[in-house]
Amino acid sequence: MLIDEFLMPDGWLDTTSGPLYVRLRQRLKEGIEQELLPKNSPLPAEREIASLTGLSRVTVRRAMQDLVDRGIIVQRQGSGSFVSDGTPKVEQSLSRLTSFTEDMGRRGLDASSEWLGRGLHMPSPEEVMALALASGDSVARVERLRRANGRPMAIERASLPTDILPNPLLVETSLYEVLESSGNRPVRALQRISAINLEDDDADLLGVVAGTAGLSIARTSYLANRRVVEFTRSIYRGDAYDFVAELRLANS
Repeated sequence: MLIDEFLMPDGWLDTTSGPLYVRLRQRLKEGIEQELLPKNSPLPAEREIASLTGLSRVTVRRAMQDLVDRGIIVQRQGSGSFVSDGTPKVEQSLSRLTSFTEDMGRRGLDASSEWLGRGLHMPSPEEVMALALASGDSVARVERLRRANGRPMAIERASLPTDILPNPLLVETSLYEVLESSGNRPVRALQRISAINLEDDDADLLGVVAGTAGLSIARTSYLANRRVVEFTRSIYRGDAYDFVAELRLANS
């Protein structure tokens, strides 16, 4: 059966059995579960669904938004709506300094990593500036692909002074757990977030098409004495994260 036939209103669109957007949402969900719409496949445009079902564009839009909120479909700017591949959708607060492992654990997701590199290196000019390193200092690097429930979510590349992290091999799961055990867990951080289009190598690691929208985050973290303890550059999947900040009116 084609999805157009599946959406024809005969037999499922009972106007007396609750809100119309709920009936449409359930019908689309059934089509996805029956694989009439496989993972990553595009959904018909809102106007096409409205024409097939006889429903208003407002009703169709509300049903689609519900499916987006539930992580069943994803919307891509300029491309339309697609069936999700199962990648978790995470709402990340910008007001809390936590590790990826802690974030996923609070959401009941299984965090895992694929190592891209761990070791001591000569620092780049960017690392020298960010970490306030002296001439001749080495830098500890911890680089990995972060996953939630097996799905790639982000690429993290952390750099730290070697007196803070003398042995990067100590980091097996959470970097912040290792830092906390030595009394060097950061207490505050500054982050710069930029919208990017993922380049070939990063897109391949994250399991998306090159050029897909992503987020680049550069974070500089500090100890209570204001010393820089960590400089991390991360690349996030744009379809997997919503970053949320609480804003308050400044006192006049």
